[in-house]
Amino acid sequence: MPRRPAPLRQPASPVAPALRRLPNPRLTGLGGGLFCAAVMIVLGFLVQVLFGAPETVYGVLFLPVSALTALWVRRGDLLTAPVVVPIAFAAGLLPVADGGEGVGGRLMGLVTALATQAGWLYGGTLVAALITLGRGLRAAHHRRRRHP
Repeated sequence: MPRRPAPLRQPASPVAPALRRLPNPRLTGLGGGLFCAAVMIVLGFLVQVLFGAPETVYGVLFLPVSALTALWVRRGDLLTAPVVVPIAFAAGLLPVADGGEGVGGRLMGLVTALATQAGWLYGGTLVAALITLGRGLRAAHHRRRRHP
């Protein structure tokens, strides 16, 4: 019986071992939403205290949180990541938003901040959606290969 040659393996990327050392939690949809909201609220307060509420810094910090949320949500709850990310952005924007006195002033500040920082909101949501789409396609590909 002739021997089949072993499949050729490409050398592993030096990035792969570094990525394996990173934490890899698997959060439920609710857990992902709570994680994202809690981190964004804490970052909102930190940005307010350290920088005096520049919304751009908050927006830049939102992008990696969006990516981590989409990466850490378990496969069964993937579709929740692009939904909870914009909600968490708005929740964390409360301390950063420049508002007047009272509930009405704070609400107007939040609406204004959401309008002026919509680019960051859309960007973070797009990041989460693309990561979710990539993970979903990868899972579907692995299911197809396993069950031809």
